[in-house]
Parts: sequence; structure tokens; C-alpha cells
Amino acid sequence: LKVAYHNSKSLLSLLILCFCNIISSINGAGIAIYWGQNGNEGTLAETCASGNYQFVNIAFLSAFGNGQSPTLNLAGHCNPDFGTCTVFSSQIKDCQSRGIKVLLSLGGATDTYSLSSADEANQLASYLWNNFLGGTSSSRPLGDAVLDGIDFDIEHGSGQFWDTLAQALKGFNGQMSLSAAPQCPFPDANLGTAIGTGLFNYVWVQFYNNGQCQYAGDANALLSSWNQWVTVPASQVFLGLPAAPEAAGSGFIPADVLTSQVLPSIKNSAKYGGVMLWNKFFDNGYSAAIKGSI
Repeated sequence: LKVAYHNSKSLLSLLILCFCNIISSINGAGIAIYWGQNGNEGTLAETCASGNYQFVNIAFLSAFGNGQSPTLNLAGHCNPDFGTCTVFSSQIKDCQSRGIKVLLSLGGATDTYSLSSADEANQLASYLWNNFLGGTSSSRPLGDAVLDGIDFDIEHGSGQFWDTLAQALKGFNGQMSLSAAPQCPFPDANLGTAIGTGLFNYVWVQFYNNGQCQYAGDANALLSSWNQWVTVPASQVFLGLPAAPEAAGSGFIPADVLTSQVLPSIKNSAKYGGVMLWNKFFDNGYSAAIKGSI
């Protein structure tokens, strides 16, 4: 009887695990990663082949607005001025064949971008549509691959006209994916209005480099902020974290702490989508350690 009892417990545990995996699959929870800002992080194809990610943000279109020609910056990976970034077209398609969404990320930590008017936002939307999405252009920086959408990692500026850009992009194709990477202080100064449009599919909140709402030995401030962010009109909200202590100034959460103390508290949120990591170069085992708990 004792053996039978333990066997039944093991069977029950297995059934519960399978059920949780099915629910996770249905909810589509996964890991989003930023790729493109370090030439030593491996190729895009290798990133997708790892099996760790459901979303890859190609970072960044780092300069636009104020009369500038939009400029792609992929650090040491390629030089768009010489057309060498088109090598990633086949790799993007490979990622997509694996069910991974690939988005182009706008902005970043530099101050080389802006939107000064609704007209400028509409012009940028047309550029993005024709050069990275479903439109046509003779000079597509990433070749003929059609990206799944656009990510807004806007960390500078007035906060104006990003809603106009989102509306214009969705006007080209309402099914394209839009994501945003706001800072965790709520609401975000740069993206709050845009996110409020309800046009964003994914919001991966940066819970780092912001002492008032990040993990700091306990998760109280983070969880309080998380409960605010899950009220935004987006399909899914992600917990954005550095993939290693050196990936950000502050806010790193050890993998075992994340899986035991933080994820159990946020996974019951109806809008929980998973975890976003900055970035691929620093992800030396972190995603692998947490993906089973996402």
C-alpha cells in the first residue's frame, strides 16, 4: 500500500506538471530577448535555434526624426551603409519558421531619435512599412524578410506622437505586432499615451535601473508596480529584467529567486505574458535556467 500510495502521488505530480505545461502553452507565455547590440552575441539564427525565446527584438533603429534619414545600428553585426545587413533576411525567416516573432526595435538609450510632429510620425510609419514590413522598397536594410512588427523602446523625448506612429502602423496592417518597453515607474513618461491607445500587443516593462519599482532584496516594490502595469490595455505584459548583473546598473534578480519568489506571484495575472531579457550578449544561461518556470 505504501508503494502504491507513493506511485499514485508521482502520477498525480506528473499529471499536474503536464497540465501546467498545457496551460502555459495555451497562454503563450515565453521569453523575449533583445539582439543586435553586440557583435559577439552570436548570430540571429543561433539565437533562435537555442529554443529559449518566443520573441526577438532586433535592436535598434537608433536614429530618425529631426530631418535625419532613419538609421539601423546593429553594432558589430553588419553595416547597413554597405548593404551587409541583408545577410539576416534568411535568418529572420528561419526564426519565423520556428514560430518566433521577430520585431524591429526603435530607439534605445541614445538621444539620436525624436518625433516632432504627427506628419513626421506618419512618414516614419511609411518608412518602416516599406523597408521592414509588408511594403516594398529598393533598399530594404534587412533584405526581403517581412518582420512581424515594431517594438517601441523609447527612452528620450517628449512622449508626443508615439501614439500617432502606432496608429499609422496599425493602419497599414492591423494584424502586425506592436510592443513597447516602458520604464517601470507608472505611467511611463515617454510611452504612456501610446500604450493607452490599446494598440499594443505586448508591453515588456523594464523593471531595472529604476530603484523605486525594481527588485532590491525583496519583491515588494516590483510586485506593487507590476499590479499597476497589468491594468494597461495591452494583450500581454512581460517582466523585463537584465540577463546578468552587468547587463544593467541595478535590478538583476538571480534565477532561483525569480522562479521561487517572483514568478509565482505574477503568473496568476490574466495579462502575464512572460519575461523580457536585456540582452542576448549577457544571456549566458539565464534564459535556460528560467524557461521551465515561465
